[in-house]
Amino acid sequence: MPVTRRTVVRSALLAGAAALGGCARPDASAAPGRWVVPSASPAGSPGPAAPGPAAPGPATSDPAASDPAADAALEAVLTTHLSPTRDNPRHPGYAGAVALAWRDGLPLAGATVGDALRYRAGPVELPAEDRVPMRPDSVFDLASITKIFTAVLTLRLADAGTLDLDAPLSRFLPEFTAPGVTAAMLLTHTGGLPVSPPSPRGFLSTPPVAAPGTVFRYSGVGPMVLGRLVEKQTGMRLDRALREHVTGPLGLDDTGYLPLDWVADVDRIAATDARSSRGLLRGRVHDDICDTLGGVAGHAGIFATAADVAVLGQLLLDGGTYRGTRLLSTSIVTRMLTNANAGIPLAPGERPGRTADYGLGVVMHQPWFMGALSSPGAFGHTGFSGTSLLVDPVRRLVVVLLTNRAHPNWNWAEPDPYRVAIHDAVAALV
Repeated sequence: MPVTRRTVVRSALLAGAAALGGCARPDASAAPGRWVVPSASPAGSPGPAAPGPAAPGPATSDPAASDPAADAALEAVLTTHLSPTRDNPRHPGYAGAVALAWRDGLPLAGATVGDALRYRAGPVELPAEDRVPMRPDSVFDLASITKIFTAVLTLRLADAGTLDLDAPLSRFLPEFTAPGVTAAMLLTHTGGLPVSPPSPRGFLSTPPVAAPGTVFRYSGVGPMVLGRLVEKQTGMRLDRALREHVTGPLGLDDTGYLPLDWVADVDRIAATDARSSRGLLRGRVHDDICDTLGGVAGHAGIFATAADVAVLGQLLLDGGTYRGTRLLSTSIVTRMLTNANAGIPLAPGERPGRTADYGLGVVMHQPWFMGALSSPGAFGHTGFSGTSLLVDPVRRLVVVLLTNRAHPNWNWAEPDPYRVAIHDAVAALV
């Protein structure tokens, strides 16, 4: 067999990882903290399926069946960022992290490092015996990955025929006052809305700062508006709509808003800020606007495990179905995963390296966080708390990285270098 550059890189990565003398591959028979691949709920579970023929779901196997050497390769990368690095020379990248990669719906690699809780308010570093170790089923504040869940809920409305994505949104939500703005524009961040509303509770009347459809400006206001639309059309608060129409049908028992209401063991919850006026945040949303709104909003607030986030990626990779449960039609997923912003310029002040490439609720083709897995069809999202989801349709990969980089201080580290490092490591494994 010819020796390629990829073969050499993969061999070097696995050899280096093996030097750690162990891996983060959890024992499926051990509790707590094992990898769990969620199973979709049986027919008749909450949340009617959207129209469209069901495609076969991906095959799955024992969730602990990934290659131990591949697990160790990811663990080696994650461990590097538990200490200061050249990219983050003053502080560690995070207190702890979980990484998970699936290929064709099957486990490829997974690793868990560090602590879910390392600091108390101050911040003050806890003695070793008082820290709480990270575990594979730790529950993280997803931050802006919430926006993908909101997009799925919105697209289900379009599938059901109760929302026209290309009509003025005020036709369906009269309280929204921005003229000419459509749901599709809000999903692609081209609605002309600012990053944040002037006041959290007045987001529906946020005045535009640009003409709709003329410029890409990343905005949290759009998903907030769409969350309210979902509430109006379903007759449910957003957290219940999520449970009835997404997490319930998909069997995602470890995903939802307000985790202190449903996580029995608080040690599973990864802490975030430990120096804000709110004190140590552990199970309370990090985003201030979402917190003001009671912890439930369309732009932030969802907590989840890595395995549950991977299901979200697999759902979209497989055209809107997961293990036989269809949530979105094939046609709406195709539109969702097509760049809608070709030729649209970036607003001044957008992050360096970003392009306007965006589908309906997902960012596309962004090497600044996707690394070697970036391609025109690659999609996903990042979260301010140090989270990311990346789906590579070419390699049939779903990669989830969840960190508590905001614990104790989000200013301590820039998350993109270790996002790229994990994605490069996964690329070297396939």
